[in-house]
Amino acid sequence: MVKSEKLQNEAFLKKSVDYLENTGFENIKADIDGFESPKSYSKKNSEVELTPDIVATKNGLKYYFEISLKSDKTRLLKSKWLFLDTLSRMKSNRFKIITTKGHYKFTDMLLEELNLTNKTPIKI
Repeated sequence: MVKSEKLQNEAFLKKSVDYLENTGFENIKADIDGFESPKSYSKKNSEVELTPDIVATKNGLKYYFEISLKSDKTRLLKSKWLFLDTLSRMKSNRFKIITTKGHYKFTDMLLEELNLTNKTPIKI
């Protein structure tokens, strides 16, 4: 999810965090009240800052979670997903995408455009 859209979709972000807590994830970091904020990554020579929506651990592995909701800023969303996918593979972590009803087609379309068809979104 793009940073400017986080306030509008805070309820779904909270729902996603609850889902992850119920499935055994620990040390959850998210940009909502009551949770520590995840680490941000800055692009060199630019003001663009990328922050994963949710970061959590399970069985000693670190997971990066992205919320996929329809957005007009698909270019920024695509670059964020590619960066997080690359970062997770470099450090032997995991990258997952969470979506909800009404956003499946949008998510599948972006994953196909990015050639990340091996990713199966978590549907809440």
